[in-house]
Formats: sequence, structure tokens, C-alpha cells
Amino acid sequence: MTKLDTHRAELVACARCPRLVRFRTEVTGTKKAFAGDVYWSRPVPGFGDAKARVVLVGLAPAPHGSNRTGRMFTGDGTDGMGSSDFLMRALHATGFANRDSSVRADDGLALTDLWMTAAVRCAPPDNKPAPDEVANCAPWLDRELALLPRVRVVVALGKLAFDRLVLSFGARGAEIPRPRPKFAHGAEVRLGGAFPVLLATYHPSRQNTQTGKLSPGMLADVFRQAARIASDRGRVSGG
Repeated sequence: MTKLDTHRAELVACARCPRLVRFRTEVTGTKKAFAGDVYWSRPVPGFGDAKARVVLVGLAPAPHGSNRTGRMFTGDGTDGMGSSDFLMRALHATGFANRDSSVRADDGLALTDLWMTAAVRCAPPDNKPAPDEVANCAPWLDRELALLPRVRVVVALGKLAFDRLVLSFGARGAEIPRPRPKFAHGAEVRLGGAFPVLLATYHPSRQNTQTGKLSPGMLADVFRQAARIASDRGRVSGG
């Protein structure tokens, strides 16, 4: 068993946040399209290439997406317009994913040079984790990042993930620029030393994608930027 396997086993057994533990179970079967499905209803572990140079950090599992399927950014819609659908099309277009959709844990999706995870691992009501729940989950993310030794770039989907990562890297000794970095789509934050570069993008929520705030091209451009930085830093470090 690898250290990532051990991390996964310990993560999925976590029950530290009572509100999230209740909600992730109570939501089972409440959406007609998935009424007959057996839900995962546990903390959702990261997924992808353990040798990845790029890590994607989202907000939290969707109640009927990852909370149902047990895999990050998987199965949150039935019309091809969910966050996972929008994200996978961008990852496929930029060479990080072998498929342009992510519907269930056994659909054959494979990621190359990319690891997907989230700031919070249990589905929160209204997609809004409480500050104490974000803090409770922070050590899981910190530990997971430490177990991915080749990471050169971390992409934050949305402001909460971005702010959490700035705090996390700062606590670990990164050189946080002054004034403190603010979230903005396409923002790039250099943290100094061996720390990864932090990139930001709007979250591919329906609120952002269906209003045109985030287009397919905008999201794909961020992943192309991540790939370029990862390659450049790999050449400099010799790895």
C-alpha cells in the first residue's frame, strides 16, 4: 500500500464535521434522476496521476455528483452542462484527460500529469461549507499535496480554494507576495523556492458557465498556462 493509499483510507473514514456527515447521507435519493443509485456518501478522495505536475483544487463535492459517484468532478449533471462536464471538456482539449466527460467512477477516465482534489471533501448544503468545516478539512489537502512530489503548479477553481491555498502555502513558509494576492481569473502567484506556482480560475459552476462569465476557451487557456509553467519549471529543476 502506498502512502497515497493510506491517506485515502484514512480520509474516507473522516467524520469530523457533524453537519456535513448528516447532509452527505440525507441527500441520498432526493434527486429524481438518481433515485435508484447507491450513493458514496463519504469524504471524496483525490483522483488522477500520482506523478502529476499539475494539481487541480476545487471547492467541494456536489451532493449528487462526487458525493454520489465517489470520484472528484464526476456525475453532477444529466444534461451535459454540469461542472464536471464543462471541466472535462477543457481537460480533454488540453491533453490532461483521455475523455471529455466524467459520469461515473468506472467510465474509463484517466488523467495524465494531473491530480484532482478539493478544499472540502464532503458535500456541503447549498455548496457553502462553513469556515470551521474548511479549516477541519485543510490538513487533508496539505497532506495530499505533500504526497505528490512532482507538483509544479496548483490550479484553484474559485475563490475559496484560492484563499485556502494561499493560507496553506503561507503556513508552510512560502513567500506570499505583498499586497496579499487577490483572487482573479487567470491570476498567477509565484511563491518562491520549491513551492508550486498558484493559478486561479473561475469555478465551472452553472452560474458562471451559463452566464458566460467562464467560457470553454477561458478555462482551457488556464490549463494550457499550467502545462507551460509545469514544463518550464521541470526543465529548470531537471525533473
